[in-house]
Amino acid sequence: MKEWWVQVGLVLVPLLAIYLHIPPPKLSPALLSWRSSGRYFTYKDQNIFYRDSTGALGSSDIIILLHGFPTSSYDWCKIWEGLTQRFHRVIALDFVGFGFSDKPRPHRYSIFEQASIVERLVRHLGLRRQRINLLSHDYGDTVAQELLHRYEHNKTGSILINSLCLSNGGIFPETHYPRFIQKLLKDGGLLSPVIMRLMNFFFFSRGLGAVFGPYTQPSQAEYWDMWTAVRTNDGNLVVDSILQYINQRKKHRERWVGALMSTSVPLHLIYGPLDPVNPHPEFLQLYKKVLPTSTVSVLDDHISHYPQLEDPMGFLNAYLNFINSF
Repeated sequence: MKEWWVQVGLVLVPLLAIYLHIPPPKLSPALLSWRSSGRYFTYKDQNIFYRDSTGALGSSDIIILLHGFPTSSYDWCKIWEGLTQRFHRVIALDFVGFGFSDKPRPHRYSIFEQASIVERLVRHLGLRRQRINLLSHDYGDTVAQELLHRYEHNKTGSILINSLCLSNGGIFPETHYPRFIQKLLKDGGLLSPVIMRLMNFFFFSRGLGAVFGPYTQPSQAEYWDMWTAVRTNDGNLVVDSILQYINQRKKHRERWVGALMSTSVPLHLIYGPLDPVNPHPEFLQLYKKVLPTSTVSVLDDHISHYPQLEDPMGFLNAYLNFINSF
């Protein structure tokens, strides 16, 4: 008779194999609608998803929205309509490795590449000579900083930045505290692929929920939409590669913080103060010290790392007050 552990193994191994190849969840009606209203363009053989809505008839202003990690352009869904009432064009994209865009592997994901993708989108839409307002969050903040550096240094292909609004991102590496799972995945070596394949909805929602406020947690359906966007095109298998942006922030701090310090572009910060990743008051004190000419909107005390989802009306009002002030 075979040893008991052999018999258990014969059962568990096939089950584990099936589990590790579970297909991604089906898109909800909301995500289907978001995707169907978007388009794709090509950047170096990669298909990049974007949305481009025509809005206010009395305005010629253009805004591009840059999302955070690990989510997608769908982060902007709650303020999209409000923005279309103010801007002539409202544009958002899924960075490569995110959302409905391609998620190649192996691939060296970088902030520099994501900035180039934004520049290519601007050219694709015929907007190279138009002044662009940037609104960014989290990972998107760093992409915006690189775009700002290129603009300030007149780099070929750089977009014309009219204004920049940042929100809850790791602008300063010294006040940025990644979650434990992020540090484990970016530095986990051979362990990272195993962890990524074992990641499921339960662990994902628990981890993401930790950066939302206790009174502003996403609904179960919203968590599923976020997880589905990650799982689309096997995005869970490239998370460790994307997370190298944390190391890139440290390496290129002078370049990216320097771009904010030297710019004459109108600059604003919308901040959820309960954010454990960029905590209050440490982050805000440094921001005001380093960037004294920037204006700041601090939302209610219970708003955390995803202010545009946790307090969409407060976020939208803060942004419109900024954009209408110059």
